Amino acid sequence: MSRQVLGKAIIAVLALIVLVVGGKELYDHRHYPEPVVLGPGVTRVESLSDYHAPLKGTTNDAKVYVLEGQEEGGGVLVLGGTHPGEVAGILAAIVMVENAVPIKGDLYIIPHISRSGSTGTQPTGAFPLYYEIETEFGSRKFRMGDRVTNPLDQWPDPDVFIHYPEGQSLSYVEIRNINRCWPGRPDGTLTEQTTYAAMQLVREKGINVVIDLHEAELLYPVTNCIVAPTKSATIAALAQINLGMDFDIHTEPSPSGYRGLSHREVGDYSDAYPFLFEAPEPFLDQPTGPKTQELLLEGVDEFLLAAGRKGLLFVEYDETGKPIELRVGRHLHTLLGVLSEWNWSSACPPGREIELECPDYYDLIENGVGAFLRDPDAVGPDQVVFD
Repeated sequence: MSRQVLGKAIIAVLALIVLVVGGKELYDHRHYPEPVVLGPGVTRVESLSDYHAPLKGTTNDAKVYVLEGQEEGGGVLVLGGTHPGEVAGILAAIVMVENAVPIKGDLYIIPHISRSGSTGTQPTGAFPLYYEIETEFGSRKFRMGDRVTNPLDQWPDPDVFIHYPEGQSLSYVEIRNINRCWPGRPDGTLTEQTTYAAMQLVREKGINVVIDLHEAELLYPVTNCIVAPTKSATIAALAQINLGMDFDIHTEPSPSGYRGLSHREVGDYSDAYPFLFEAPEPFLDQPTGPKTQELLLEGVDEFLLAAGRKGLLFVEYDETGKPIELRVGRHLHTLLGVLSEWNWSSACPPGREIELECPDYYDLIENGVGAFLRDPDAVGPDQVVFD
């Protein structure tokens, strides 16, 4: 065998090894069984396919955790993981599943509304595949995700995405963005069928309030805020006034001319009052150092600090960063604030109040996220769901 042929053979073998090793890591990530412990408030677990049968067996047949109140009342749907790289929303939803107890009304929680998006990270983004939250019993491991539906589950993208039913032309990749595909359609793409199933849940269960949990860049003006359409605006504004004593927050109007957004279409195509929360996540900004787990969870970056000193950021930012307990705590506290205003609002029909016990901002700041994550190994197998 000539040296040239031998060299090519060695290169081919090395390439195959890299392919196998790298492929196994991605396969394991896609199929990682992420445990969720059923807390004291959970009364049953459903799936999105219960509301739209064609989703059954697909990657997006997400779990729906139902927490029924001790007294009759209204209904609230909480969505985490619309964009799976915005991890505070997912963790806030899981903290609620594992700790919240409804007093009045029913709580429906979907931690991974874009479950497919959680099975792959952003291409060329050098994101970590997982992140781990430390607890007193060890650590809990979670999948890191991408902004959009995994192309393994929905492909190809069109040249232009035409939103249904409004007909607005959007960028091609938005056809895999959960938050551009509301209210969905029953015979559409996987992403559209996912939002359609969630809308069916809203309609069938008479959901009053829908809350979509997100995170945004510090260089983006729509962060540290509640986004709400006109019908929800008064509730959002009153919540902002009260929450402003705890942390910086403002309201943003839902644009009537931009279609597909949860805070637009949920309100237009149902009786529910939608809200979208944005917490500040430095990891998402482009001018940062390496996209590490440390940056994701601690939120400290030297380049953003330099940008902050030049007045280029839309939030206050210093060496304390924007740690995960602050971001999760903001979401939980804002949710409690919005529900409190809902109960006093003229929009709330008699008997449709929603009250719940749940960790808040100060609980998270004092104790960290790990204090509110339960040990899957300390409970029976019937108390653990793999999401």
